[in-house]
Amino acid sequence: MPPAAETQQDRAIALLSRQGMARLSEFKEAGITAATVSRMKEKGLVLQLSRGLYQLADASLDTHHTLAEAAKLVPKGVICLTSALSFHGLTDTIPPRVWMAIGPKDRLPRIETPPLQFVRFGEKMLTSGIKDHMIEGVRVRIYNPAKTVVDLFRYRRSAGKRYQKSPGLNLALEGLREALRQRKATPAEIARYAGEAGVWKVVEPYLEAMTANA
Repeated sequence: MPPAAETQQDRAIALLSRQGMARLSEFKEAGITAATVSRMKEKGLVLQLSRGLYQLADASLDTHHTLAEAAKLVPKGVICLTSALSFHGLTDTIPPRVWMAIGPKDRLPRIETPPLQFVRFGEKMLTSGIKDHMIEGVRVRIYNPAKTVVDLFRYRRSAGKRYQKSPGLNLALEGLREALRQRKATPAEIARYAGEAGVWKVVEPYLEAMTANA
């Protein structure tokens, strides 16, 4: 007997198995209707993570699951500040929101789940120091440890009203200390990013003090 024709449900499962999560637009591109996805949801085969974003119900969840969700919903965004620091294991702080950098002219996404905190970076700062990571099959763009530490100094609370939601200086100092201690960033890397960001004079005394005591 010839093999049974592949159904839309089969294609949807294969798509989700391959890339972890999928948006309705991706299902449509694969020839899978919204009605099929809705029926799969009713059967308990898929979970709706956010508006228009789905995952297999039995998928294994990574510790950084919400970062994958955020990256899928905002492909141009970059995980930054407290969220990046936590991803790199440089703080015990667990941010209640996913911090994500977007461009100065990018449209502000309207997303309820997962909760996101957007910050706008200039083009040069937005594209510098990004590294791709795979989380649950999703490509997630995250700033490297040195860039993350420097960004925390840029967004320290003492910078004024513009940064009133910033993580604060203490977290920047914790990140700097841990990045050096765990050797996830070198003093030279941090100095380079600080110079590019125009905050070298702020970072320099802390960096010198911590390397002098190393």
